[in-house]
Amino acid sequence: MQRRKVYVPGAAALLVALLAGCTGGSGHDDGSDGKSGDTGASTTAAEPGRYRTLPEPCGAVDSSTLDAMLPGIAEIEDTDQREKAYEGSPTVTYDTDRRVGCRWKVDSTDATHHLLVDFERVVSYDGTVSDDARAQQVYRTKLREADVPEPSAPGSDEESGSPSPSGSDGSKGPEGSAKPKGSAGSDGAEGSQVAARPQGGTSAEVGKGDGAEPGDTAEAEVTPEGLESRTLDDLGDEAFLADVLTTAASASRHRTVTVVFRTSNVVVTVEYDEQPARRTEVPDSKEMQDNARELADDLADRFDG
Repeated sequence: MQRRKVYVPGAAALLVALLAGCTGGSGHDDGSDGKSGDTGASTTAAEPGRYRTLPEPCGAVDSSTLDAMLPGIAEIEDTDQREKAYEGSPTVTYDTDRRVGCRWKVDSTDATHHLLVDFERVVSYDGTVSDDARAQQVYRTKLREADVPEPSAPGSDEESGSPSPSGSDGSKGPEGSAKPKGSAGSDGAEGSQVAARPQGGTSAEVGKGDGAEPGDTAEAEVTPEGLESRTLDDLGDEAFLADVLTTAASASRHRTVTVVFRTSNVVVTVEYDEQPARRTEVPDSKEMQDNARELADDLADRFDG
């Protein structure tokens, strides 16, 4: 009986230990409910963007396009200089996985031309906000900074022809202005903004006829009618074009045409600038816009392909 008193408690203790181990094991399995909860959360998390990489920017523009947009590049006599002009110069970025760009500059007897191509891959670190939605926010910021009127929502007062609440002249607030007055794009990330009023210069002041001497200034339209800065309907998921003509004292006028479009989580910027050698000349708005649009279309095709 004494021997049984010794072993029975031991067996009971062993049984209890085994049961406890089983209970602990089942508790560990039950811990996967937290992961299943995470899995459930991940199914409702925002979708990642379509693009995980960016193209090499200096190789994204073919030589025929550079010939058209940078007159004089093919006539550079020095072979090494001509090759470097075609190659372009990569822009300095801190994370080439997220943003890359390339610049070209050509001086000729008639004008100086600059071209910038910039690719920005937007990633949202908020699980409730998709990469596409975050990229749309980046795009809309650029749209406002360029002072380009945002498209009217269906049923809005502007679309229905109702009087504007801001006044009888149809003018609106700064974010929806149909005709910005004295506004200027702010300085920011390279290539992503349009400077409407550079230092030392004025916008919308160019020499005109009627006896005006070269160097005289008079109020004039920044761009020809029908070619004003505007949103575009047939480029990427959303796009806009900004056209700004500036002039400075004792300097020739220069025009900057910028096309920005978004495709999924990538925002692409094409910035094209021309400054004629003669003060009396004004860069052709339509030609520059056509060249910038054609390049933007080619870049959009690269992403779609």
